Amino acid sequence: MTKMITFNELRKIKNSLPEGSSHRIADELNIDVQTVRNYFGGSDYKTGENCGLHIEPGPDGGIVVLDDTQILDMAMAILQEAGEEK
Repeated sequence: MTKMITFNELRKIKNSLPEGSSHRIADELNIDVQTVRNYFGGSDYKTGENCGLHIEPGPDGGIVVLDDTQILDMAMAILQEAGEEK
């Protein structure tokens, strides 16, 4: 399922995640942690893979089209867990 989000919104989600969340997502999805980082705007494709992230120029850092929302969905679940713990 594809989703559209602004780049700034995507980075805000990434920056709000508790420490170690990228590793947790990578472990649960059995992917390289750098692939998770690339999903949130990183660009190290030597160790990580492209993860279906397409950025179109525009306001708020541009529009990001995510081909697969699995990483985003996990990130949102982690944020919800972190909010419930407080």
